[in-house]
Amino acid sequence: MPGFDNIKGSSPDQKDLVPPLMEADQVSKRYGEITALSETSFKIREGQIVGLVGSDGAGKTTLLRMAATMMPPTTGAIRIAELDVVREKAKVKGLIGYMPQRFGLYQDLTVAENLDFFMDVFGIWGDERKKRRERYLGFSNLLPYVDRKAGDLSGGMKQKLGLACVLVHHPRMLILDEPTNGVDPVSRKEFWDIIAEMKGEGMTILVSTAYLDEGEKCDRLILMHASHVLAEAPPSQLKKGFPDLEEAMVQRILAVDRSLSEKAVGV
Repeated sequence: MPGFDNIKGSSPDQKDLVPPLMEADQVSKRYGEITALSETSFKIREGQIVGLVGSDGAGKTTLLRMAATMMPPTTGAIRIAELDVVREKAKVKGLIGYMPQRFGLYQDLTVAENLDFFMDVFGIWGDERKKRRERYLGFSNLLPYVDRKAGDLSGGMKQKLGLACVLVHHPRMLILDEPTNGVDPVSRKEFWDIIAEMKGEGMTILVSTAYLDEGEKCDRLILMHASHVLAEAPPSQLKKGFPDLEEAMVQRILAVDRSLSEKAVGV
């Protein structure tokens, strides 16, 4: 793909010798004549926050859904903890927490009942159940609202409840698809405070976001456009030579579009 730039950002060290927690190897997804994702490869080390950024329709959601075992790649492979997400789907599901753009909360159940449902699914009982309810509703600031129906929560509170439900089984890796889209600034900050706390405990997070201030909080960014990865680097290196991250992203995308247009007309 014209314009691809895999910026490593650091010299090899001992961490490079450790197998990645997640690896995408030449992954493509096609729907008939439409290519949603094309020959995408990257690795994520344990304990990182990796952000997917880019244009609408770039293939970000497709990639996340494949990583979350929701659908298989057309070609290539995705491995999490060296497990193939297609052949070893059940094992992978136990390692991940996946939060899609529209998370499936039960609107007629209360905050507490929604969390209890997910703990039932994962077989969490007894004292541990009480500890996890207090912990995840506590740092989500939802304890005062345990008896409120999910359908009556604000957008930000719904997203925090969704994250709490995803976290109750202590996943090794979080996969989040634009979790703060349309959420108010205060709730966005609280949401990212939770993500930072999870990273501090060693959790790995793969998150797509439309907000570049959130991109700045990531250890690495994967810039996607038109089903391809254009660049992979820490935010500071991705924006090097540009006034800010937004300009760096826009200019890289425009450069690729110009190259493709010139190729199409035979320039």
